Amino acid sequence: MKRILPVIVISQFFCTSLWFAGNAILPDLAVHFQLQSNHLKHFVSAVQFGFITGTFTFALVGIVDRFKATRIFFVCSLFAAFCNISIILLNTDEQILLISRFMTGFFLAGIYPVGMKIASDHYQKGLGKSLGLLVGALVLGTAFPHFLKGFNTDYSWKFVLFSTSSLSVLGGVMMLIFVPEGAFSSVGKMVDLRTVLNGFKIQNFLLPALGYFGHMWELYTFWAFLPTMILAYKTKNNLAAINVSQWSFVVIASGSVACVMSGYLSQYFGTKKVAVSALFLSTCCCLTSPLFLLYSEVHSLFFFLLFWGMVVVADSPLFSTLVAQNAPIESKGTLLTLTNCIGFSLTIISIQLFGRLSELVNTQYLFTFLAIGPLMGVLAILGKNKRAG
Repeated sequence: MKRILPVIVISQFFCTSLWFAGNAILPDLAVHFQLQSNHLKHFVSAVQFGFITGTFTFALVGIVDRFKATRIFFVCSLFAAFCNISIILLNTDEQILLISRFMTGFFLAGIYPVGMKIASDHYQKGLGKSLGLLVGALVLGTAFPHFLKGFNTDYSWKFVLFSTSSLSVLGGVMMLIFVPEGAFSSVGKMVDLRTVLNGFKIQNFLLPALGYFGHMWELYTFWAFLPTMILAYKTKNNLAAINVSQWSFVVIASGSVACVMSGYLSQYFGTKKVAVSALFLSTCCCLTSPLFLLYSEVHSLFFFLLFWGMVVVADSPLFSTLVAQNAPIESKGTLLTLTNCIGFSLTIISIQLFGRLSELVNTQYLFTFLAIGPLMGVLAILGKNKRAG
């Protein structure tokens, strides 16, 4: 039993390294394939939109509650790896690049939420700590391509794709071989979509879902445009020594530590309290970001971004824990997948709006826009709790 969680965590890390692989090498792709500039929002959105389509499809047919979760994870890890590396294998143009990222995102829908279901099938007690480790693995996997790009400057963009695809295959094999069916799983049942929708009428399920949605508005847009923020500060202050990829890796990867910490803290202070506190702190970071980007010294900015990188994702495993614990067991996997689908749909809107605003607003003031999501999440949870009291 003790070896199961490390296998799930490592498999999740290996497979989710695919998520931002395209972003980390986007400048190289633009040069190699002679792409037009300003493609960041489109490439990020392609992965997100693929993930949304995948989660919606999986939820619609109830695939996560009908078939063994580890097999779904394994199959999707293989397909996601192939889609990721197809940029090298196929005669690629801009359209193929977007399709490749879209399909990678589609099959990630069988990895991230399915990994959470596998963990919840094994660990009902201490689920917050378990999902803290699992989401921490997702965060580290997200940051990993920046590590490959920033700390291994001699490696080509093809190396990043080969590495992340190989890790995905390895992660899927590990999950299939070493993780048995969980004691709390319910496999082989047809899912009634009315039962799934009724889950959103349960307040103990709805409140953390609302918090999760607010959190998602900020998270992936912050991750996607973090290099843009760092580059703008570097250019404004003429700081050639700043390595944008290294900074991006460290800031994003710090969130993996925060996820583990929040999981442990939730055992002492309560899952909801820690989650809402992190959501509030990330709101404060959004609102105060212009002060640091305009006036702070380089070390102050780095530690501010490090703190922001932690609180922006520390609430993620806790909201997922509350959602998993309060979802009806017969539709738990589908509800987790559907919640992910809605949350990632919000990231599409946020990323596209942010990309548009970046053409109109100075970068130093731009990130205050992200406060909308977490602030509304905090107000929704506290407001409903007050009315319930």
